[in-house]
Amino acid sequence: MEMSISWPAVVAATAIGATIAWVWYSDWGLVGGVWRELTGVTKEDSRRGGKRPFIVLLASILVTALTLAAACSIASSFFASDSLWLDLAVGLASWLGFSSTTLVQHNAFEQKPTRLTVINSAYQLVLFLGMALAVGLLQ
Repeated sequence: MEMSISWPAVVAATAIGATIAWVWYSDWGLVGGVWRELTGVTKEDSRRGGKRPFIVLLASILVTALTLAAACSIASSFFASDSLWLDLAVGLASWLGFSSTTLVQHNAFEQKPTRLTVINSAYQLVLFLGMALAVGLLQ
């Protein structure tokens, strides 16, 4: 079994991941206002946070892109297929098996609103599928 990582795919997946986050959570985005209401994070809180949250976001998206690229490569080698559907299945399985379940556990124990859990889990699903799509197209 062989594993190879396409660095252009990692860069593209990282850019797509950052774009998805921006569209999802920005104040003008899909759920930015609702997210702020449910979390209690104000615009002033965001300003006080400075660039640190964005650095954390980009670093974590980069790690996700690398991990998805590696997982897609391993799956492609194992199944002897370079199907885009296989890459999307890897993204879906990664989201369901790791991201969604961890988020649901975390939010349940911290008694976060169900609506917030749904917003964040849906974001992560779109994130994982979008990034896996980029990896699949460029790997």
